[in-house]
Amino acid sequence: MTPITPNPLLGVGYHSIGAFFAANCYAPQQYVKRWSWEVYWIAQASWCWLLWPIIGAWLTIPHLGAVLDAAPKELLLYTFLLGIAYGVGGTAFNISIRYIGYGLTYAIAVGLSSVLGTLVPPLVRGHLGAVLATPGSAWIMAGVAGGTIGIALCGFAGRMKEGDLQATRGSTGGFSMLKGLLLSLLAGVLSAVYGFALETMAPVADIAEQFGAGVWKGNIAYLFANTGAFVSATTYAGYLVYKNKSHGEFVRVSDGAPRLRWNYVYALLTGTLWYGQFFFYNLGHVRLGKQYSFSSWAIHMIMLVLFSNIVAIFFKEWKGCRGPTKSVVCFGLVVLCAAVLFLAYGNYIGEHAP
Repeated sequence: MTPITPNPLLGVGYHSIGAFFAANCYAPQQYVKRWSWEVYWIAQASWCWLLWPIIGAWLTIPHLGAVLDAAPKELLLYTFLLGIAYGVGGTAFNISIRYIGYGLTYAIAVGLSSVLGTLVPPLVRGHLGAVLATPGSAWIMAGVAGGTIGIALCGFAGRMKEGDLQATRGSTGGFSMLKGLLLSLLAGVLSAVYGFALETMAPVADIAEQFGAGVWKGNIAYLFANTGAFVSATTYAGYLVYKNKSHGEFVRVSDGAPRLRWNYVYALLTGTLWYGQFFFYNLGHVRLGKQYSFSSWAIHMIMLVLFSNIVAIFFKEWKGCRGPTKSVVCFGLVVLCAAVLFLAYGNYIGEHAP
């Protein structure tokens, strides 16, 4: 078994690819037509939370059955239950986009998730004090703080955006700060739960490494965290299918077969991008080294907000906003970039400290 060589800069690079995937994963939803939300949600969730985790683990984890036999069963169950909670957050996240758009949803939900998912795990394990005493920790904490500030700036810009849209268009076209805020806060708390699930599966990932999984060892976690999310998300969507009697949309839509096929393609693309974010998250995480591996969550979340706001600009969500509003969001993006550099440098110092 070849040991994994830490390389923090490469790890951050992989995290950036995963964050870019995450920032774009719901973009295909813009092109889905003649499907109810619940039908689309089940179709994409079948890929990102069920099929791709199974396929990914089967292709990258040698002796998968033996790894699962050797794994502590209570960890598998706990991870599955945490995944169920995360599925509720993922659903709230997607609904929040309807009310406050991509940029603001990512800023609030991901900002909260970044702080909780980064600091709570070492705090719960009683390791936070030891972590803060190690070389490079000041840069890590500065990165987390900078990321929080940058995310808050993007969120403030989103609030300014609401006022701008009301002034220039007379209405926000479905923009609802209150509904979106409540949903994105719920999504942020429960998204952090997903980070806890990955931490819980760390001993199982080590078992997978012993069986030859190497850098792919983290893919074992998605078998349980994602399937838990699939259960909760599709339970709610299935209820809506029953309530709205929309089950027929799975096999036919008013625009005919070509539209139906394209809807499934967009659902597949959504699910692939979502799963792809954590496929690369794992590759980045294992290369950060053990010193500050907990900072993976902050790096991923901060870069996700950065890229999501770029996506928001691409979809012209800031069109019609005043100059000061655009300046605030641009400054927020600069702060986010600086936070990523702080986190990368802190990991580099920690890994090369004597």
